Amino acid sequence: MITLTCRAVVMDIEGTTSAARHVYDVLFPYARSHMRDWIAAHGSEPATAAAVAEVAADIGVGAEDSEAIIEQLLAWIDDDVKAAPLKTLQGLIWSEGYARGELTSHMFPDVRPALVEWDEAGLMLAIYSSGSVAAQKALFANAPDGDLTPLLGAYFDITTAGPKREEPSYRLIADQLGMAPGDLLFLSDIQAELDAAAAAGWQVVGLLREGETQATATGDPHVESFEELSLRPR
Repeated sequence: MITLTCRAVVMDIEGTTSAARHVYDVLFPYARSHMRDWIAAHGSEPATAAAVAEVAADIGVGAEDSEAIIEQLLAWIDDDVKAAPLKTLQGLIWSEGYARGELTSHMFPDVRPALVEWDEAGLMLAIYSSGSVAAQKALFANAPDGDLTPLLGAYFDITTAGPKREEPSYRLIADQLGMAPGDLLFLSDIQAELDAAAAAGWQVVGLLREGETQATATGDPHVESFEELSLRPR
């Protein structure tokens, strides 16, 4: 058991609260199969239009060249590229998929009890993921055992905080939360993210969950589940 005091807990998603296989085996294929139809049906809506224009500018084509844009988006999905316009579109597609009942999310069984315990203890809980804020909210709102969003006070993605493996991103989050870095705890399965947060002065704990083969959090301290964390407010 690891005992820590902090004011807020900021959590990664893949490999931390949710299985990476759910993202790669369910969410990514769903977004890939719906991308073309989504852009055709929603291309005039502000969020989709802005994302499409960003992709067009990035690859040097006009916004009307939908085929080139879609092919780039599909290539980014296949290569798991953390491109902001792709993350925006994925979040929109997944939100509709959840609303239609075509998608359900995944949470490790220890997540809800831990979030409830930490919330009741007075800790502020937040998410920081490369997936868009819209995608994060949809994932937690559609947790298998019920909506978890009432327990979460803030969400950060690469458009609002920056890349997850860079120290300034964590300084920015601390500023946005109005807390000293040392009062913040970051939980992730990726060592490079933990190292960046630690360099910014945060407390960090790595997750090495069983079956999560992509996890690289081999540094100390690390745990296999949230059940091994005893957190108290400062």
